[in-house]
Amino acid sequence: MRIHKLALIAATAGLAASVQLGRPPAPAPAFHPSALLRDGGLTVRDLPASSVSWRGGPVVAATGESVKLFVSNAYTPDVNDVQPWADFVAGLIHGPELALLTAYIATPAEVETLCDGVNVLGCYGDDTLVAIGEPVDGVQPQEVVRHEYGHHVAANRLNPPWLAVDWGTKRWATQQSVCTRSNAGSAYPGDEGLKYTLNPGEAFAEAYRVLNDTRAGAALDWPLVDPSFLPDAVALQAVADDVSVPWAGPTASVVHGRFTPSGRRTWTTPLPTPLDGSLTVDLTFPPGTHYAVVLTDGAGTRVLARGFPSGAVTERLTYLVCGGRTGLLRVTRHGRPGRFALHITRP
Repeated sequence: MRIHKLALIAATAGLAASVQLGRPPAPAPAFHPSALLRDGGLTVRDLPASSVSWRGGPVVAATGESVKLFVSNAYTPDVNDVQPWADFVAGLIHGPELALLTAYIATPAEVETLCDGVNVLGCYGDDTLVAIGEPVDGVQPQEVVRHEYGHHVAANRLNPPWLAVDWGTKRWATQQSVCTRSNAGSAYPGDEGLKYTLNPGEAFAEAYRVLNDTRAGAALDWPLVDPSFLPDAVALQAVADDVSVPWAGPTASVVHGRFTPSGRRTWTTPLPTPLDGSLTVDLTFPPGTHYAVVLTDGAGTRVLARGFPSGAVTERLTYLVCGGRTGLLRVTRHGRPGRFALHITRP
């Protein structure tokens, strides 16, 4: 299980910069995670059995939804209670993943123990969120919860062939060119260490936090990850779409074509590819012939992928869409003319 941890570090010899809304971005990140936790640490099983005493459980929030939330008994009800926190979590922009969440609000010292790290402000893993319940050096607990809930959204979204919790959700990752950047070495999916600020999984969690903040009327603040991931209105809309209308999987379509005796031996059709991911094209053709399919760039000048025989009357073409938004499918006939079909599955 991958654990995402949020920790406070000193930007200089003094205190770390604040991430309160409305302030300009700090010259150095206010947050930084400790090393990726591979063994031990946070699990759903460990938290209730930990030395921390909890109150809470499934709570009906102001929205009418149930939120499974616990608050440390180190906080008295007049300081931090279950109902306000349940209302806050349910008030975040969310989808069906809310029902899977278990959230724990604890003191900073307890969070360090539960998340297994010094100066850790929160962590997330296995549908479980842990966050501080009070400000720490100007960092508001609500901001920590928003960030960690962003990880919860991603962990419950599909982005094949990649993990959304590392790469970001499907529409947002496409809009942010995560695949292209990963190939170019300017993004490092899943890196919770030295390349944390270029980790698109963390950038998505921050974009989710910003989406909630800006919709609440707060100013944009971006102190955590690299400015190259700074979201504009289009990126924030992609986050919102991925939250409210989760990408459900690849779309399938069938295109029919025909070669005539007096016609050409090649046939082409445009192939829009609005999202990054896996593309499959299955070509079927008449018995006794052999038709071939290739994918080219939009200009038709560069071959991106070729089909290979997958049966007596079929060819299969596979390709990883990574940045290109349109292409051309070209079918070439060898043998007598006839009808053919392209069964296309695209992200």
